[in-house]
Amino acid sequence: MNQKELSQIIGKNIKKYRTSTFIDGKKITQEKLAEAINVSVSLISNLESSKSNKGISIINLYKISV
Repeated sequence: MNQKELSQIIGKNIKKYRTSTFIDGKKITQEKLAEAINVSVSLISNLESSKSNKGISIINLYKISV
């Protein structure tokens, strides 16, 4: 698996998690997820669209996963 494929998998999984998780009957927005894990909205957006994985650390991936 190369870097591009890994970025695509990570992005798809983040978006799948975010759009299938509900709080008070509403899907989690990119803004809410970014706020919850203390990263920028643009990072979440870039990850979901596989534009960039720069700025993502193992710690941030862990925060998203729990």
